[in-house]
Amino acid sequence: MTDSTPISAVVTTLSIIEAMAEHGEPIGVSELASQVGANKPRTYRHLRTLVDQQYVSQDSKSEKYALTLKLFHLGQSVAADTTFVNVARDAMNRLREQTGQTVTIGQIEDSGVRILDILRHRSAIEIATPPGTLFDFHSTAQGKIALAFGPRRLLDAVKSGKLKRHTKHTCVDVDALLPAIEKIRENGWAVAPQQALIGINALAAPVFGADGQLLGTITIVGSIQHLPAKPEPELLAAVLEAASMISTRLGYREAITA
Repeated sequence: MTDSTPISAVVTTLSIIEAMAEHGEPIGVSELASQVGANKPRTYRHLRTLVDQQYVSQDSKSEKYALTLKLFHLGQSVAADTTFVNVARDAMNRLREQTGQTVTIGQIEDSGVRILDILRHRSAIEIATPPGTLFDFHSTAQGKIALAFGPRRLLDAVKSGKLKRHTKHTCVDVDALLPAIEKIRENGWAVAPQQALIGINALAAPVFGADGQLLGTITIVGSIQHLPAKPEPELLAAVLEAASMISTRLGYREAITA
């Protein structure tokens, strides 16, 4: 088998899901097996796995199967991420030109902030963080934005856990972190000078969706010399403007101001 050879079990599972979606209503094993070109026992085994994983449900009376909303929510999540990245691109390019700094956007997850996209600015210090990197909440500007504006459970989890020290500047004292998060909530932006990596600072602002919930972050990242702990007013204004632009394009109606 080569790397490009399809895995038959995966192909069958995907065929079953696609056939059920096209059928549009509950379907029995025999009819479904006929549609996907598999025998009945094999189709049944795949259906039972999908039921166990909550992608499919079975009616107790008719014994027919139907797709659940789990697939719908998964699709919505992918669509939201794609929309966020596409909408953010113009603002990211503009922000990089305005500030001369590397720009990233991040998505809020229960275990941290996931970097979705990065536009690097060439400088003496290269920011090597690739898309897909997961940042801690307590030691990054993006993470602090999540704690300040995201669901309460994120902050509760940080309060109940042990904070990892990345550098000598990382705040690992929850009692000291909480008032800092409150201040970020008041200001509408966050920094993390040398808290994740020596010599590096980041300035982040929240991006909100049409429902008013925190969707992600937009951030500039650079050396502490060019992006100090107390950001220059023009840098702060540029980041907040970019966050407001993306939020507005995503349907959010309350502007973010400095």
